[in-house]
Amino acid sequence: MKKDILRLSSLTKGEMDRIFEEASELKRRQRENVVWKPLSGKTLALIFEKPSTRTRVSFEVAMYQLGGHSLFLSPKDMQLDRGESIADTARVLSRYVDGIVIRAFSQKLAEELAEFASIPVINGLTDLLHPCQILNDIFTIIEKKGRYRGIKIAYVGDGNNVANSWAEAASRLDFHLSLACPPGYLPDEDIIRASKRESPCPIEVMVDPFQAVKSADIITTDSWVSMGKEDEYEKRMMIFEGYQVNERLVAEAKNDVLVMHCLPAHRGKEITDQIIDGRHSIVFDQAENRLHVQKAILEMWLGGKVHS
Repeated sequence: MKKDILRLSSLTKGEMDRIFEEASELKRRQRENVVWKPLSGKTLALIFEKPSTRTRVSFEVAMYQLGGHSLFLSPKDMQLDRGESIADTARVLSRYVDGIVIRAFSQKLAEELAEFASIPVINGLTDLLHPCQILNDIFTIIEKKGRYRGIKIAYVGDGNNVANSWAEAASRLDFHLSLACPPGYLPDEDIIRASKRESPCPIEVMVDPFQAVKSADIITTDSWVSMGKEDEYEKRMMIFEGYQVNERLVAEAKNDVLVMHCLPAHRGKEITDQIIDGRHSIVFDQAENRLHVQKAILEMWLGGKVHS
């Protein structure tokens, strides 16, 4: 029976650890120029309602490097834009391709697609969740720190899809998570409640970013204005002003703290040039790892190595 990746709370700790191990092995093979084509003859459909750089390129290149083929489909390229149901789309695509990545505004749309598809569906981002990004970020932390167990991760900024997926990851893996967001911009209450109930380590939600980063091993952030929120730009710039990841904030964390950003970065807004280009930053290593983690996900899910 097929298994989807719609949210991290649907994965087990063992499945996540397996993704990290596979990503490490695939990255080693690429660096050593080892040819590895386990998905030869497989095809992946990419349904993207939202623009993308890293998600689209990493999945397309991943599929190519694994020997498969990808099809990029915007809603305007499909009958979805003319009223065909997502259920019928799912049924038809299941007859043509071996997996689907969807990047959509609505989590409900992704879940409906998965409900009617007989092939794996992978959430490449919705307004609610961004599971593949967080799998990548944890893999990068393992590379840089040697582990995620016992690590303190501080997220500073908007309580958006990235913050929600950090909470879901913390519900499965034993790291300490502190989320600092302005009042009115906190993560999803239901996700936080469920994640706290299941987490092996503390999950804290607060408004003070300086308190959140105390003793942090990792500081991570995201754009203050997510796609679809552009009309709130001026308002958000004022509200989030005190949540910038800058030298003063980073100084409150551990001396060897590492700073992450899932990109695209708005320099001088949520993060300064001094930090993103400085000695604490692992932002571009983090961006590179999207390729290796997407390869691990595709090899496991399309290659039949995961079963529900």
